Amino acid sequence: MHTPVNHPARPIYRAVAALTGLYLVIFGVVGIIVTSGDALFAQNDSRVLGQGANLGFSGLCLVLGVAVLAGVGLGRNIDTAINKALAYGLMALSLAELAVLRTDANFLNFTVSTCLVVMVIGLVLLMAAMYGRTGTEQEAQAWRDGRLVL
Repeated sequence: MHTPVNHPARPIYRAVAALTGLYLVIFGVVGIIVTSGDALFAQNDSRVLGQGANLGFSGLCLVLGVAVLAGVGLGRNIDTAINKALAYGLMALSLAELAVLRTDANFLNFTVSTCLVVMVIGLVLLMAAMYGRTGTEQEAQAWRDGRLVL
């Protein structure tokens, strides 16, 4: 095991993941409302909560937020798997969109602020995934015994 099992602050990390999922849902809903008259992958000056967005990115955020909230609701390490996968995906998306920011390949209408927010959301979800695992007391003891103590 490389990540802690039964971390004492696990409820806090689950709450942080839930708040992150809630932010994604709110961003998605507001984004769909604001960009409803535009094309799916429009590249214009649409701003949602201070970030560049279009209908496609708003829908993606809504789906991802619901997935995070569903994972938090289910628990049983399903949340950590969902959070870890989405974290890596969001960080890769942020870097990819940063690379094509001022080109026609910016199909999600990202701005620099959107890249930063998506990267931070990915890092927060990764943190929640790393410290949110649960297991038996034997697994937790094995993890504690396997740590390097200086």
